[in-house]
Amino acid sequence: MKCKDGARIGVAILAGSLLASTALAQKATGEAPALAALVKEGKLPPVAERVGSEPEIIKPLQSIGKYGGQIRFGLRGSSDYNNILRMVSSQGLVRWDLGYTTVIPNVARAIDVTPDAKVFTFTLRKGMKWSDGKPFTADDVMFNMNDIVLAAALAPVSPRYSAGGKPVVVEKVNDETVKFTFTEPYGDFLAELASPLGQNPVLYAKHYCAQFLPKYNPKIDELVKANNQTDWKGLFQSKCGDLEISARWGNPERPTLDPWVIKEPYVGGATRVVLDRNPYFWQIDTAGNQLPYINELVAPIAQDVESLILDAIGGKIDFQLRHLDAPANRPVLAQNREKGRYEFWTANAPGGSNMVIDFNLTHKNPELRELFNIKDFRVALSVGMDRKEIIETALLGQGKPWHQGPWEGHPNFHKRISTQNLDFDPAKANALLDKIGLKERGPDGMRMWKGKPLKFKIDVIPTLQPEQVDMLQIIKRQWAKIGIDMDVNSLERTFFYERTSNANDHDAAVWGGQGSWVPGDIPQQIVPVHHDSRWGIPWVNWYKSGGKQGEEPPASVKERMKLYDDARATADQEKRRVLIAKIADIAADEFEVMGVATSAPTFGIRKKNLRNAPDAMTNSWYWPTPGPSLLQQYYYAN
Repeated sequence: MKCKDGARIGVAILAGSLLASTALAQKATGEAPALAALVKEGKLPPVAERVGSEPEIIKPLQSIGKYGGQIRFGLRGSSDYNNILRMVSSQGLVRWDLGYTTVIPNVARAIDVTPDAKVFTFTLRKGMKWSDGKPFTADDVMFNMNDIVLAAALAPVSPRYSAGGKPVVVEKVNDETVKFTFTEPYGDFLAELASPLGQNPVLYAKHYCAQFLPKYNPKIDELVKANNQTDWKGLFQSKCGDLEISARWGNPERPTLDPWVIKEPYVGGATRVVLDRNPYFWQIDTAGNQLPYINELVAPIAQDVESLILDAIGGKIDFQLRHLDAPANRPVLAQNREKGRYEFWTANAPGGSNMVIDFNLTHKNPELRELFNIKDFRVALSVGMDRKEIIETALLGQGKPWHQGPWEGHPNFHKRISTQNLDFDPAKANALLDKIGLKERGPDGMRMWKGKPLKFKIDVIPTLQPEQVDMLQIIKRQWAKIGIDMDVNSLERTFFYERTSNANDHDAAVWGGQGSWVPGDIPQQIVPVHHDSRWGIPWVNWYKSGGKQGEEPPASVKERMKLYDDARATADQEKRRVLIAKIADIAADEFEVMGVATSAPTFGIRKKNLRNAPDAMTNSWYWPTPGPSLLQQYYYAN
């Protein structure tokens, strides 16, 4: 069975088994001094008992580390929870390797996949424990899957856990073994689990989180009232969190499998977040030292990017990518490297565009819906965009005109969807707009539609990729020259998601399109199957619910959804590539989504004496940078 770009998952499975065998013969002996003191006082069991008899052995990138210190990084406002996730990383059953080429064991020490890619058996690590010292076993996986995910307790069953329209069946084989069985082949399943949203099977500790479910607590109503919640779901999320909410980092009592655990929570009014080392973390280095080396992660909460830049220059940030990596920030950060005692590292996108524009083809306003669904309208706006000016001005000359999709040389490269309708041609744009019924103009020179001035907004999160706002301001000016009146609508992240991904109240929205369509990397801009497919959210809901919710999409979209399901199913990577190419063919014909420029390499900063941190990493949400580089192996040389 194969994984991304032909890398064999079977190699990763064998490697996990060999490492586990090695761990059986090698007892952990090294630990942080503070933990050793607690052991001496009788407040903690010995380190060998804490990590279990089958810890994962991590070979440090450069050298065996030293214990101590903290990594400081900056959060932006109250909705920057995924920045914490990226730093701590997703501790799922499996993970991507450093090169983003192979899915390898993680919480699971070994994986067995049947040749038809229907049955996935995960062997857990014997003696592994949650951060409070309670055993982690197959019962936790069963709780997460059967009581939360498949019971749709908090949300509808994700397509991630279904194949052929039917959900997975999860069985406990013994205390260290669980089996996931699908009725249809599901070749992408391990890659899906390796994504940052694939942690569901091991997210919640049953011994703690079960008390917040009605099934396990007959007095749940009393607990809801005592905690000032409106229902048990609100109580559960406030105590145990979820994959992508602030509450995941808001309860110091919640047991976790992470390298660090919440000490100072991410709650309203907080000025910083602190995560302390997990004394029961289940990885050791090749010398038998328990990870992490770093004592704690400390994240002050800033209200704007300028404050984060000042903190970096002032030497108050030890490691950061998010928020600092806009091209406009690089000159000032470069000038102050010595003052801030940091150096740059490179973050390379796997492909795609730094910004795509999604017009809402399912708009609630029938007149805007009709207009946005006219292909020539979208083509006109694309050729009415001078991308070279945008690149030179907002992106400081980095990148070239591009819509979306993997770059040349990648197995999934699709020339037409990436490069059509890129040439700046205002005459063609005006002719197309006139032809489709937008010839009439108002006194201000802006076009009319259905007898009324045409005006729409494009939603953007200004704190996520600040250059997107600059790009949109230039596009606004360029489109005004062809009579199109557009406003840039900047929103805080929570409101942006509510308006665009939940309520479907937007006219258009932008998002990063840095994708290469490999397993686990959802091709959301060519097939609407994800909440970031903001060109057709009701179609997403229809797909996710099996047709029970949302809105039935047009034939070309349904065809792509079927092809996507087929691509996810196959274990043959060449067949998968052909299926993805067919989806891209249809998407190129429809031209629903437009981009601006290729995703240029960006950068992060790190303290000069920070070791085991790679000089270059993939920059992707699906490889949640920098998490898979394993910050638990980072340490300070002095």
